[in-house]
This record gives sequence, C-alpha cells and structure tokens, in this order.
Amino acid sequence: MINKGIGFNRTIYLAWLDAAAAFCAETDDPSEIRTRLEPVVGQHLKGVDARRKTIDVLINIWLRSRDVAPDLRAEAVSWFQTTPVIEDRLWLHYGLTLVYYPFFRECTAVIGQFGRYEATITNRMVKRRLVAERGHLGSLSRSAERVVASLRNWGVLTESEQRYAYVPQRQAFSASSTVLEAWLLACALRAHPAEELAFADLLHLPELFPFRFTLTVDHLRAHRWFEVQRQGAGWDMVRVVLASMRSGATGFSLNRVSGT
Repeated sequence: MINKGIGFNRTIYLAWLDAAAAFCAETDDPSEIRTRLEPVVGQHLKGVDARRKTIDVLINIWLRSRDVAPDLRAEAVSWFQTTPVIEDRLWLHYGLTLVYYPFFRECTAVIGQFGRYEATITNRMVKRRLVAERGHLGSLSRSAERVVASLRNWGVLTESEQRYAYVPQRQAFSASSTVLEAWLLACALRAHPAEELAFADLLHLPELFPFRFTLTVDHLRAHRWFEVQRQGAGWDMVRVVLASMRSGATGFSLNRVSGT
C-alpha cells in the first residue's frame, strides 16, 4: 500500500539545508537547532507559521532521518564536515530527503520519468501523474509545487524558454568519490519500495536523474552495506543491508579515500 503521507510541504532552499547540516553536525538537540535556524530562515520568511513548518522539514531531513536510517545519516554528517568539495553537499541533502520523505522520492521519480522523453516538465504534468498514482489529496498539489520549487533552487531543474516549464538536469552532478556515489545508491535503495533491484536498474532509477554515476557493481560488492547476488541471465541483484539492520556488522565509511 502506498504511504499517502506528504510531509514535504515547504520550498526548501539549498542554503538552508547547508545551515541545517552544519548545525546538526554540532548538536543533536532539536530545540537548539531550531533556535539557530530561526534567523537563517527568517531572512526570507517573516510569518511564524511559515518559519516553523520550514524548519520542521529541515530538521526532519538532517536530524530525524537518523530515526529512519541512522547509518546513512551519521555518514552524511561526517562527510558534510570533512569534504572540501561544495558540490558533494547536494548529494547529501538529496539522499537524506529521499530517505525521510517518500513523497519527495515519488515526485523526483515522476520528473525523472518525464525527463527521459520530454525536454521540459511543468507542475501540471507532475501533479497529474501523482494524482493518477495516489488519488486526489488536499495537500498533494501544493506539496508537489514545493518540491518542484525546491529542485529549481537546488539547480536540479532550470528555466526554459517557455514560462513555467523547467528543464531536468539529467546526470549533471558528479561526486568527488565513488564512495559518495555508493552512499546515494544506498539511500535510494533504502527509500525504494522494492527490497532489491538489479544493479543496472538501481543506477538508472528515475529519482536519481540529476546524478552521474561512475562506480561499478564491484564497488558495491566491496561494501558491507550491500549484498550483491548474481542471478540467471547475468543479473546482479543488489540489496542494502545497513549495519544497524544486522548484529555485529559495520558499514563502510564515507571518509574520503584518495583516488576513489
């Protein structure tokens, strides 16, 4: 059964995510994080309710995601603190948002699907597809618009010559390491309804349309967060098995590895 919860109901700026990540790297106290985010978000949002709801989303992505996937969240915080590559941050924000918000995954999957055969997408296209899959929900239309607006701010969607039509930036973003690529794949597979996927299908999940992957299935075989099994017809089936999901296991570290 589809989880009909929406949750992602605010436009989230990339700079706010950076701030939330930095604060969460320093403390796990949600009250302190909220207090520190107030002036950051307040530069753009004056309404008390708007600030509160926006900060709720930021805290969910960078703090409460530990309740869903503690391994992935812990590694994201570590990577955010240590990477000198600013572009890596989008991978981290995107991955944790996939993990925490099923609706975000569904929206980005729809955009990725359209992006395979359409030059541009519109809010109307996205909402129609979501309604067909989820049914009419009171908050769906507005929340879908918020996701699209957020992706525009993140540079994942860009303006086109046509008003209100946006160009999906397919495979536009590279990571500084195959280890970070593997982390995002772990997030995507953790968020996906299927327990396992063929490696080729995992790399080409529509919700991962903005990202360029260079890793091979052997990279996943080398990590304890993944189980890879060869099946008939040469299919390599991948499932994610995080350290927190099994006793006595340790996940791979996102600490930077030179040359990987």
